[in-house]
Amino acid sequence: MTDDEMCAWFDGAFDGAPLMAILRGMGVERTVRLAETAWELGIASVEVPLQTEQDLIALERVARLGERRGRAVGAGTIVSAGQVDAAIRAGARYLVSPGLDAAVVEAARVNGIPILPGVATPSEVQAALGLGLTWLKAFPAHWLGAEWFGHMRGPFPRARFVATGGMDASNAQTFLDAGARVVAVGSALEDPRQLPLLATVLAGAGAGAGAGAGAGPGPGPGPGAGA
Repeated sequence: MTDDEMCAWFDGAFDGAPLMAILRGMGVERTVRLAETAWELGIASVEVPLQTEQDLIALERVARLGERRGRAVGAGTIVSAGQVDAAIRAGARYLVSPGLDAAVVEAARVNGIPILPGVATPSEVQAALGLGLTWLKAFPAHWLGAEWFGHMRGPFPRARFVATGGMDASNAQTFLDAGARVVAVGSALEDPRQLPLLATVLAGAGAGAGAGAGAGPGPGPGPGAGA
């Protein structure tokens, strides 16, 4: 997978969708239930981090359901090149890492699967861009603070960030307004009080996308294309 193809894939995956779901360590049935909640709400991208055998089973289940819906499901917490093959065999269509590891990025590229690595410092952002990456995971976003995104925009205007860690309905819009392209939420999907607020964030993005329709190139090969 080329750098341009990887960028285009995430462009398509996150087009008009400022939220993604991360379902960490929730067990198989709970993960499936929350993935369905996310999809029904309008969140297209669901990530299942891989840290246990149960997580792998959960990924397989959610990936099958996602395929029926035309939704791509990702595998998270990819911290070694050896995990890449297992994630792909379980049905992952993209990978997410908590940090930046050139060997993991290369393994993803060789296997033709997009990867979203984690960054937290200017040096890591610069290194990621040097590896040909554009979409990056800002982690842990709550600790970094919303102001971090504005500081990164100046020297790194090409970088596109997914804010991850400590995000929910109470701060999602703040981080989006600060420059994050996407905010990742998890347990918020189980809170009935937060669901309407998350729906409002999604609706706002949809209205903005509609107003800008026809301006600029269309999305790349996103989750519904070959997912």
